[in-house]
Amino acid sequence: MEGMLELLSPLSAAINLGLVLLAALTSGVSAAVGIGGGTLLIMVMAQVMPATALIPVHGMVQLGSNGGRAVMTWRHIDRGLLVAFLPGVVLGALVAAWLMVRLSPGVLELCIAAFVLYSCWGPGWPRGWLGHAGTLLAGALTTFLSSLVGASGPLVGAVIKQHFSERLPRVATFAACMSFQHLTKAFVFGVAGFVFRDWLALMVAMIVAGLAGTWLGLRLLRHLSDRRFDTLFKWVLTLLALRLIWLGLGRLGIVA
Repeated sequence: MEGMLELLSPLSAAINLGLVLLAALTSGVSAAVGIGGGTLLIMVMAQVMPATALIPVHGMVQLGSNGGRAVMTWRHIDRGLLVAFLPGVVLGALVAAWLMVRLSPGVLELCIAAFVLYSCWGPGWPRGWLGHAGTLLAGALTTFLSSLVGASGPLVGAVIKQHFSERLPRVATFAACMSFQHLTKAFVFGVAGFVFRDWLALMVAMIVAGLAGTWLGLRLLRHLSDRRFDTLFKWVLTLLALRLIWLGLGRLGIVA
């Protein structure tokens, strides 16, 4: 068993197993409450994975997770909102591919930590941007940010949430928008030269685990309190972000 786990990626067997189990848990979280699983996943992955592999691997795993959720809830997707969002996704991906640079060790960790802290405690997306132009701009900006920091879900979720009062259409439309956004990372990081083959087995295992987590999470959808979960989740992410800041400063040589 340990030998099979070691073959999944360049990481150790224990870490590979932990990431597969985490993929199931975080997919269940996103399915149950509509958002947050992808952010938690990348925060943990950033503690154990090399920076060069972090965002492309996370993106492909999230593509599988969100794609499965979108298929399972396709009847509830708001097609009009999705159509308005997609041109921005394409634009953001093209800009990201054009500007993609190699970041110094430690910089990526600090960028992700800052983004997560802003997502948890910042003012969020302007409430007035509900029309097609605002949705298109949101698609472009969040896709570009997603290629740099990985987890743009909180900002996309802030846009989607303004359109729906019911949780199920919000979960379904969010999953569809994020699926297309993560799909662009295959293009962006392919252009940047990332070798997906080295991490393919781990990505497939995490996607399969994520689909199982999504199936379970959708069945818990109507039994959770939004406010209680949001408070706990913010503090968990904040603690992980603070640890990531320390890790990033260490890789930059600022702290021992």
